[in-house]
Amino acid sequence: MAMTCIPARGLSLRCFLLLSASALLCSHVVSIHSQKSEGALTVVENTDGGGGTEEEEVVTVEDDDLEVVQPNKEWQTLKPGQAVPAGSHVRLNLQTGEREVRLGEEKLKYWTQQHREEEEESKSSFNFDELKRAMKKMKEELNLASKDKDLQDSLASRFRPLEELKKDMAELDLLVESDVQIMRRLLDQLNSTNTTTEQRLSILLELEYLVHQVDNAQTLCSMGGLQLILDGLNSSDFRLQESSAFVLGSALSSNPVVQVKAVENGALQTLLTTLATAQPVSVKKKVLFAVASLLRHFPFAQQHFVSHGGLQVLSELFRADVGGILQTRIVTMLYDMISEKELISQAGLDWVQDPSHEERVRQYSQVSLQGELLEKGWCSLVPQLLLSTEHDHREKALRALLAMAPVCLDRYRSDSALAGSLHSLRLQYQDIIQSETILGEENGYFIELVELLDALQVKLK
Repeated sequence: MAMTCIPARGLSLRCFLLLSASALLCSHVVSIHSQKSEGALTVVENTDGGGGTEEEEVVTVEDDDLEVVQPNKEWQTLKPGQAVPAGSHVRLNLQTGEREVRLGEEKLKYWTQQHREEEEESKSSFNFDELKRAMKKMKEELNLASKDKDLQDSLASRFRPLEELKKDMAELDLLVESDVQIMRRLLDQLNSTNTTTEQRLSILLELEYLVHQVDNAQTLCSMGGLQLILDGLNSSDFRLQESSAFVLGSALSSNPVVQVKAVENGALQTLLTTLATAQPVSVKKKVLFAVASLLRHFPFAQQHFVSHGGLQVLSELFRADVGGILQTRIVTMLYDMISEKELISQAGLDWVQDPSHEERVRQYSQVSLQGELLEKGWCSLVPQLLLSTEHDHREKALRALLAMAPVCLDRYRSDSALAGSLHSLRLQYQDIIQSETILGEENGYFIELVELLDALQVKLK
């Protein structure tokens, strides 16, 4: 090996180090040759340019009698008497004076991906010895368990037999039912004479949940369930009456098909009869819910309601209600009926373009609601709700009074108590609005109530 140092300022020390390293490397090569070595070292110039190392060796032949070190991508320190495979890179670390080895560049680029996959596989798999020990331990435990009857019984109690598991899975498959199947099963149970009252209540609760869907409510009618529900309204047990009315009201809500079926099956007469008889308040609340659901957007049912004395039944119920719970529901129902008729009669061009609009107008014109309201004394009944301490009850009363104004205006003007109530409420709500304004908590709800009061007082002038 020959090396040449070019004289230059600042390079004398580098030349000295290079010459020293070369001398040391040459002496090492001579020592290897003197120890029965058939290999040769080729010195390549270090291209790293620093890091305390100056030379790399490429080993081209290895000695079979020496201990062979298997290099990888990291630099490893070589001990005296160790050899490396052909193609490895060996360097002399000038800081430590030790030789270091790693894979050659050609092998390194193939080693990286291959060994990365092997390392991942080794991490996710068991060592052969570990598997062997685990299998041996399992065999010993099984042998011990076969000899210990108590241990066998303990294991048997912890795990269920396969046949029993298969049987449970088969039963689970039978429990997967459609809504139609569930309703058929429930109606069969409801119609059974062996079903107890508590079971009937549970069945009605499940049916109420199901009939919220329009299709399910119509299916209930096609299965004959509507008549079973109406029979529940005639029950002597008020709990069954309440639950039956709840199911009926939920099935009727926004479902014209069920509304028609209910009228055809005499549901309106049954509901009115239930309201006219002595029943607990809880039953009457649910029955009123069913009546309101039956009448909503259904002029044919409204006409039958009025002609069959429905307003008279409601007026008696209104007078008998002391707490005002039923009164609010009744007034809300009347307001909805009046508003529907007014909206249809005042419909614009969009409604005129609807082919069914003319028929709807004709049907609503046959509902003689206003005259019946005047005749049954509703012009003096509704103002009584203004005496309630609940703002919501007062709001319902004010809206109903405005809706009935065309037929009740003369009665309003002659009612001094009504004028006094309107004036008192206006002052009360103005004080509330002023207080909330001062506190920065202005509520539009009370402003709306004042506007309703002003609108009604304008009509009274």
